[in-house]
Amino acid sequence: MPLIPEEPQIHESVPGPRATPAAGRTAPTPRPVPGPGPRPAPPRGAPASSARPGKPGPAAPPRGPVAAPPAQRTGSPQPPAGLTGTAGAQLQLIPAPAAGAVDAADEAVDLLLDSGRAPGDILVLTTGETHPWAAHELSFGEASYWAQHDAADDVFYADATAERATGRPVVVVAVNGGTDEVTARALPTAMARAGALLIVCGDPQRINSVLGANA
Repeated sequence: MPLIPEEPQIHESVPGPRATPAAGRTAPTPRPVPGPGPRPAPPRGAPASSARPGKPGPAAPPRGPVAAPPAQRTGSPQPPAGLTGTAGAQLQLIPAPAAGAVDAADEAVDLLLDSGRAPGDILVLTTGETHPWAAHELSFGEASYWAQHDAADDVFYADATAERATGRPVVVVAVNGGTDEVTARALPTAMARAGALLIVCGDPQRINSVLGANA
């Protein structure tokens, strides 16, 4: 069964992390629904929404009050053959062009953090160019980079082909390029790593075509 993107679930009362579409984006990105199950509250004394430590670039401006996340929809489409993994893990697709997939993934992470997900619950994978955070941290050496992964106390970004990246409750995949072969391997592997929720950001037509060809 083809992977059908869910309808956008943007509430006007929920301010997004960006006021205008990023370069290369053709349309606003639908926001994902936070995954099922209890989500741990932010550490005592920490603000409800905080920038990810260590991420290069200026800190995000203070965010206003955030409304409760949309209610979970029922009857969501089932993943196609090739995307089966941990029992109970949900699959969500956020349509985005390859050039905007990383931006869509970052927005998904922002919403997950706003909804109460602990940063250490989230793993972000890219099929094409390395995420800017990962590229920045790797500039200090692989030992320091993977030490952050092993500490599991913050959002971690890695290439989809990185075998050392272990599973987390939430896995976000940005299909931002790479060959069809890399994508075809990355998506089922990401599903197996996701304990509760897998969010895939990319071109639905290409994703379905790749999965269909490798089913």
